[in-house]
Amino acid sequence: MEAIIWLVIMVIFLIAEAVTVTTVSLWFAGGSLAALIAALLGAKIWMQIVIFLAVSAALLACLRPLVRKHFTPRIKATNVDAVVGTRGYVTADIDNIAATGTVRLGGMEWTARSAAGDPIPAGALVQVVRIEGVKAIVTPAEVTANT
Repeated sequence: MEAIIWLVIMVIFLIAEAVTVTTVSLWFAGGSLAALIAALLGAKIWMQIVIFLAVSAALLACLRPLVRKHFTPRIKATNVDAVVGTRGYVTADIDNIAATGTVRLGGMEWTARSAAGDPIPAGALVQVVRIEGVKAIVTPAEVTANT
């Protein structure tokens, strides 16, 4: 009878794993399998529970970091995300009131606005603070010896 209970528990964990597509209950399905085997070999219920907990904990501690490393998607910055923090030059005066201004960033022209609202003249070095839609929000950048 205990073997059937462990089998049902294992199936529930496997279904939960399949539904969530995150490695959350896979470890407990492995623990259930170990407890099922212990039940089939005639172990007492307390021993089955101890085996379930021990195997689940061991699988969770040892394999979860490995699985996360290999199956977690590596998020790469998209073109827009990669622009934030970069520097460029103003190609047309930035004036928020007149809604004008462009900057050259990485070989591309972007519509630009000043983060502080102050006008920025053409030719000035700026740094992108954020992107709002198709506009680069910039601030004047300090010129350093490496720039």
